[in-house]
Amino acid sequence: MGFGDLKSASGLKVLNGFLSDRSYIEGFVPSQADVAVFEAIAAPPAAELCHALRWYNHIKSYQSQKNSLPGVKKPLGQYGPAGIADTTTGPAPAAVSKDDDDDDIDLFGSDEEEDAEAARLKEERLAEYAAKKSKKPALIAKSSILLDVKPWDDETDMAKLEELVRSIQMDGLVWGQSKLVPVGYGIKKLQIGCVVEDDKVGTDLLEEHITAFEDFVQSMDVAAFNKI
Repeated sequence: MGFGDLKSASGLKVLNGFLSDRSYIEGFVPSQADVAVFEAIAAPPAAELCHALRWYNHIKSYQSQKNSLPGVKKPLGQYGPAGIADTTTGPAPAAVSKDDDDDDIDLFGSDEEEDAEAARLKEERLAEYAAKKSKKPALIAKSSILLDVKPWDDETDMAKLEELVRSIQMDGLVWGQSKLVPVGYGIKKLQIGCVVEDDKVGTDLLEEHITAFEDFVQSMDVAAFNKI
């Protein structure tokens, strides 16, 4: 199993196909598997590799906390679809004859020709696999998030605070229902839900926009986060 060389176009095509119906390399949350594959990629995937690019941008947002993600990092060749060779260590060296007189006799063809043919066949299989996977309908990864937005005190205009939060509009963000929840001493927090597209909107981006209303908002916390 494996993705092949993730620094090559063929390897990235395999990764793109693999992620066409997945949000992560393994399981349903970011893990060390995602970190291992992310670190093997030299640059962001091209725009036409939409699944790989969506995953790349999402995992990039976890770089500051990558060491705390669950799981144990394994060799790169243990991730990805079955039947794909790991080429990150390079091809095996060609055999050298011990008898110089054999240089003029080639009974079975040269090792160089065999290596070239094997490489060509591998590239063809990778391209066929990527083309097959790319025919699947694109799935948009979404998450349902419940946010707790806390005011400074009991004198904060909570109706205005909610109006400001809902004024945040961006591609991939849809606001849902909300309610005021008592927290003590006459203070209430705004609890509001939203649905986001994972490759466009993250919790860090939401926090940055919401806490920008610093006259009304003391802090923002994620109360619940679920993949859809």
